[in-house]
Amino acid sequence: MSVYKSYINAPLVNLLKKLSYQSSAPFHTPGHKKGQGISPSLASWLGTKVFQADLPELPELDNLFAPEGVIKSAQDLAASTFGAEHTWFLVNGSTCGVMAAIVATCHAGDKIILPRNIHQSAIAGLIVSGAIPIFINPEYNPNLDLAYSVTPETVALALQNHPDAKAVMVVHPTYHGICGNLVEIAKITHQYNLPLLVDEAHGAHFAFHPDLPISALEAGADVAIQSTHKVLGAMTQASMLHLQGNRVNPQCISKALQLFQSTSPNYLLLASLDAAREQMASQGEELMAKTLKLATEGRKRIKLIPGLTVLESSYMSQPGFFAWDATRITVFMEQLDIDGFTADEILHQELGVTAELPLLNHLMFMVTFGNSSEDIDKLVAALTTLAQKHYQADVSPSHGNPMPFSCSDCVMSPRDAFFAPSEALPLKEAINRISAELVCPYPPGIPVLMPGELITVEAVDYLQAVIAAGGMVTGGGDSSLATLQVVNQAF
Repeated sequence: MSVYKSYINAPLVNLLKKLSYQSSAPFHTPGHKKGQGISPSLASWLGTKVFQADLPELPELDNLFAPEGVIKSAQDLAASTFGAEHTWFLVNGSTCGVMAAIVATCHAGDKIILPRNIHQSAIAGLIVSGAIPIFINPEYNPNLDLAYSVTPETVALALQNHPDAKAVMVVHPTYHGICGNLVEIAKITHQYNLPLLVDEAHGAHFAFHPDLPISALEAGADVAIQSTHKVLGAMTQASMLHLQGNRVNPQCISKALQLFQSTSPNYLLLASLDAAREQMASQGEELMAKTLKLATEGRKRIKLIPGLTVLESSYMSQPGFFAWDATRITVFMEQLDIDGFTADEILHQELGVTAELPLLNHLMFMVTFGNSSEDIDKLVAALTTLAQKHYQADVSPSHGNPMPFSCSDCVMSPRDAFFAPSEALPLKEAINRISAELVCPYPPGIPVLMPGELITVEAVDYLQAVIAAGGMVTGGGDSSLATLQVVNQAF
């Protein structure tokens, strides 16, 4: 577990609070002038106090792109807390951090090794940078229809075949909390003196309890991007990028972030990062112990419901499943007569329980210290009601179409395909053509199609199955998925 210090001070929170109460004649943005001009409908709902703290980059509040004052102090405290040498606050989510990490390490034409189940933000980073992806497949469990992590052996083989790569990027953990052997992956990557970039969006809490997987930084990663808002106490869209070592130039990270961060950062988001850091520095282990206890209790009770099974630590002996975040509850509906999307709709609309991630064959529930024992009671009761109505003892487990992770090389670079002239074709006619768009179910935001790849029968079948089951597919120009954008053959 990373060593972290109990810094009780939250400098950005304290200064923003002070300035929000300060009397002045504001002739600066935002236009609502500390809430005085805010819409009455918002004011009657939220009050005006929150808008008093919605301030711009006043001299006292520092500059996100060249921090020398209170933002620098808050970021330095975050670096100490999370075990980094440098930390950047992100107001455009982990998306901008992932993109910046790629742009900071790869130029046009450079190769980067990354898993095919990478988040769509990485594909955006490839498009902007012009880097060439060398995709490697994660391990896959067909019985659970669940993607695991990539293995050290797979990374080693990719580096052996592509020693001219400029970086390696991995996901740690997956949406379901599954982690690979990141320590070994870091060692292998560093043998080539390459930086290891880690999309740790769902692992910001790992450094704060010994029963959680190792954090990316402790495992040896050079860059770790964390969604502080996903699992800790920051506001939605507030994330952090951490850096250690000398394989990535911090100035390159700062320059890259200028491309992807707003020039008008919301100080409420920045202050929430400062507050979340202070909270974990002073109470982290206690809060994570509570979270683990809640999730463990929930899993224990859900296992007893006929027709349902849960993901457990017993699967950790399998390749690509080296460690596991036990704060995630993944429920498989092997003997129910409905799919995951239908189950999610019933739970949300009729039973008052909302999953984080519905997929065709299972649901994932994210437990944090913001949950309570009453929440767990409600989850168990809702799943019990669902199972009682839809349980069929003689139903054979059906795993449908697994998400297709093709590792064939891109026919074109993602950048070239994205900007190439394109045309819309009916789904079946688009097979074996080069995709000009990024299409993915969301969540989890893992692309099934991306610019530059050949469109396969498997990809089309999977997307149609998601749509038929009531899932959401984003990114494509045709929301009905009747057509796909392909690169014009004349190009």
